[in-house]
Amino acid sequence: MANILIIDDDTELTGLLKDILSYEGFSVSEANDGIAGLEALNDDTDLVLLDVMMPRLNGMDTLKKLREHWQTPVLMLTAKGEEIDRVIGLELGADDYLPKPFSDRELLARIKAILRRTQTVATPSSDVIEYDDIQVYPGRQEAFCQGQLLELTTTELALLQHFIENPGETLTKETLSLDVLGKRLSAFDRAIDMHVSNLRKKLPTRSDDKPRIKTLRGRGYLLVKDAS
Repeated sequence: MANILIIDDDTELTGLLKDILSYEGFSVSEANDGIAGLEALNDDTDLVLLDVMMPRLNGMDTLKKLREHWQTPVLMLTAKGEEIDRVIGLELGADDYLPKPFSDRELLARIKAILRRTQTVATPSSDVIEYDDIQVYPGRQEAFCQGQLLELTTTELALLQHFIENPGETLTKETLSLDVLGKRLSAFDRAIDMHVSNLRKKLPTRSDDKPRIKTLRGRGYLLVKDAS
C-alpha cells in the first residue's frame, strides 16, 4: 500500500481526493498549507500531491524546501493555463504536473505511473546497470557518475537509466514521455525537456568535454557514446 500526502488548502478537494485514493487502496494523509505539509512528510511517504497556490508557504517554496532534504516523488497540481507554474515546478524538481480541473482517471493514471518508477523494482539492490562512467542501481534507487552519488529525483533516475540502456540511440520526446513518465506527449508539454535539462546539470562533465546528452532538434535526445 502506497502512502500519499496531499498538500492543498482546498479542504473540499482534499477530502474528495482522500476518498477517491482511499477507495483505490492508498493510505492518504493531508495538510492544508506548505508548512504543515513539510511537517507531515516522512520516510514512509511514497508520493506528494502538491498544490501551487496556498497560504503561509506556497507550493513552489514548499517544493524548494522539500528538495533540500527529500527525493520523494512530487506531482504538482497547477491552475489550468498557468504554464509558468508547470515550468518552474519542473525546474525545482517536481516529477510531473497535473492542471486543474482534472478527472479521477487522469489523476490515478499519473499517480500509478510515478509509483511504478519507484516501487516495482524487481532487481536486487546489488544489481547495477552501467555505461561508461555511469552506474545506476535500480533496486537502491541510486545513481553514480565518476564515483559521485547523484542527487536525482525518481524521474531523473528513470530517465538516466533509459538513456544508458540505449546509448547512441535517438530517443524521441514521445518515446521518453511514454516510457519514463507513463503518459502520451501532448502539445506544448515541456516536462521531458525540463527533466533532461535538470539531469544534464547534475551529471559531471565528461573527461573529453563532450556533452553527455545531445539534443537533436525536432527529433529528440541521445546519450553520446564514448568514442573508445
